[in-house]
Amino acid sequence: MTNAIYAGSFDPITNGHMDVLQGSLRLADKVFVAIGIHPGKAPLFSFEERVDLINRVAAEVFGKDSSRLEVIAFDGLLIDAARKYGASLMVRGLRDGTDLDYEMQMAGMNGKMAPELQTVFLPADPSVRTITATLVRQIAAMGGDVRHFVPALVAEALETKFKS
Repeated sequence: MTNAIYAGSFDPITNGHMDVLQGSLRLADKVFVAIGIHPGKAPLFSFEERVDLINRVAAEVFGKDSSRLEVIAFDGLLIDAARKYGASLMVRGLRDGTDLDYEMQMAGMNGKMAPELQTVFLPADPSVRTITATLVRQIAAMGGDVRHFVPALVAEALETKFKS
């Protein structure tokens, strides 16, 4: 059985994240969606809210394959979380050349620290390459329409979050 780990803040989960998750499910039997927890950062959505959104969106989009996803938290090195959950693949999404440069450096460093783990790059579909969670939050905060960038459940959650 092949396990993969896909890490990010997922604050909120976007259509770009979903694209990479779909590719991850093609590569692995089980995918751990690892939400990075950083004490110095104040996310828009709590960890519990992000878990709920990811699980609900995955069930809607992936159907029975969503049972192959498990949302986890990690607060240290991703390689340590990968080892803890038995992942042999670390999935990284790529949007552009800037992402590639950064991710190649990370893959090199991770490869030295954890040679048993393989980093796999999944290029995002061109239709979702420009999406970032940061921009989605900014657009939503200013009352903009984010429905083209996030699943409908997430758009509703953002609208509710910014109304309060």
